[in-house]
Amino acid sequence: MRLPLLILIPAVLLCTLTDWYIYRILRDRCTRRLWPQLQLWSAVGCLVFVIVIGCMPVRSGDDTLLRAVMWMLYTYISIYLSKFIFVAIDLIASIPRLWHGHRWRILSWAGALAAFVVFGAMWYGALVGRFNIRTNRIDVYSEQIPAAFDGFTIAQISDLHTGTYGTDTSFICKLVGEINSLHPDMVVFTGDIVNRRSEELAPFIHALGRIYAPYGVYSILGNHDYGDYSEWPSQSAKEANLSLLKDMQARMGWHMLNNSHCPIALDNDTIMLIGVENVGDPPFHTYGSLAKAYPDISDPRPKILLSHNPAHWDTEIQDNKAANILLTMSGHTHAMQIMLGDISPAALRYRHWGGLYTDADGKKLYVNIGTGEVGFPARIGATPEITLFTLHHAGGQR
Repeated sequence: MRLPLLILIPAVLLCTLTDWYIYRILRDRCTRRLWPQLQLWSAVGCLVFVIVIGCMPVRSGDDTLLRAVMWMLYTYISIYLSKFIFVAIDLIASIPRLWHGHRWRILSWAGALAAFVVFGAMWYGALVGRFNIRTNRIDVYSEQIPAAFDGFTIAQISDLHTGTYGTDTSFICKLVGEINSLHPDMVVFTGDIVNRRSEELAPFIHALGRIYAPYGVYSILGNHDYGDYSEWPSQSAKEANLSLLKDMQARMGWHMLNNSHCPIALDNDTIMLIGVENVGDPPFHTYGSLAKAYPDISDPRPKILLSHNPAHWDTEIQDNKAANILLTMSGHTHAMQIMLGDISPAALRYRHWGGLYTDADGKKLYVNIGTGEVGFPARIGATPEITLFTLHHAGGQR
């Protein structure tokens, strides 16, 4: 499948108008003809570049092609987003000319500076930010947590998207080292271990198999893990792809919870760990069933739920007095791989997109913003996350 023409054509027209505007102001404001000529020919080169991107068979191509397109498209966007910012500010600077005044030159220079800052930030996110692992420490207080589990630690990772790295294991090895250095009692992974095909995981089996926790490593499936974003010759081939993913995780020593649960026992106390397959809001497919994973979620046992998409918490757990689940761990959003402080464009798409949330009944949701990338190869502010939970037997939240 090629990039949709309904998106590509208007985008190219907008970029062409932007290039024309920049060419005109360089021609009018620069004494040397070199600069407008460079702008003209670079614009032609970018036009050819984006046409090539649009003609590439992304969906049916292999992972090498997908990564190449991802980097090419990111390069194109970084150039034109910077140009858009400059043009928008320069147009504002030109407003006084409507009444025969002088252009606000300082504002034009500010626009040029803003364009360079945005371009630099995008490439910092691509070359540095996406490798800067951050550990968030979260304390969970609840009377439901058994006394034996007071101080019990759980490390959560999510959204590895290993296909993004090809066969380069350096980042994953670094991530595994960071996890093990925390000495968690248990590790959980909340889905999206690949982008499109299970074979993407193969180079990372050994590295991920080195994650150690005395109470085990548990995982669930995310929307990217089913092969829905690739073309298959038959349904049986798609099913074999999913079987391969499950087999590889078993070889890593991970315990998959596919609409199932297991008890985590410590001394004479137990916490029930529940894992559902992907439960998604449109356009994401739903494969999970909480009722199948744990038939009576209202029973008094303390329960922790692993569910990839936080929309599942919105629809079935939040403010549901019958859902006795003290903590839900999710991923999926990536914070759209962009954060400025505590602000992310993900808030426009998701009610719960990152961090800890608590409903009126005290049930908690934590959304891990993931470690990998999908769509574009950068993390701008939204750096890769490990979450370390510490459970506390106590009344209320401190």
